[in-house]
Amino acid sequence: MSSPTPRRAPAGAAVLREDVTEAIRAAVFEELAAVGFARMSIEGIARRAGVGKTAVYRRWKSKLALVLDLVGAVAAQGLPAPATGSLEGDVRALLTAASHALRHPIASQVIPELLVEAARQPEIAAPVRAALLDGQEGVVAQIVREAVARGELPEGADPGRALDLVVGPLYWRLVVARTEPPAGYVDDLTRAAVAALRTL
Repeated sequence: MSSPTPRRAPAGAAVLREDVTEAIRAAVFEELAAVGFARMSIEGIARRAGVGKTAVYRRWKSKLALVLDLVGAVAAQGLPAPATGSLEGDVRALLTAASHALRHPIASQVIPELLVEAARQPEIAAPVRAALLDGQEGVVAQIVREAVARGELPEGADPGRALDLVVGPLYWRLVVARTEPPAGYVDDLTRAAVAALRTL
């Protein structure tokens, strides 16, 4: 029996090379570090990546779409769902992961600029919010569900308020105030957040 003939891409179809995509992503980080989000351009990204502008536009329709994609990817990698078996353990694991994620250059430099852009352009507020919060909301909702199932939190505990209580103070310190937490801060914040969650 003869082996099947490999399928070929239709004539004219764009084949997106992964090495080019990765080169563009790396160039975005370099360009952000050099000039910031507001001054960053597709031309500058393409030049750093050693590709034409068309290669960038084939993958992302705009500078904002490209940066939101990277922000979403960083957030998803930085905040895995903890599974320690206790509410306090899960909150501590989440805060530890979040503290590393919020020190990433994308977080410390780009997130404040994205929020400013979202305030100026209401039409981009929804995608900015989705990139920044969707992953965190899902993780916190899972922590709350499992804590309710174990009897550590009451039925009806609000994941939205839980997100504010758990991640909000850390976000404020690292991204807004830009000050390093003192030793033991994650442990102290864990205890305070868990105590507050039990009153929801």
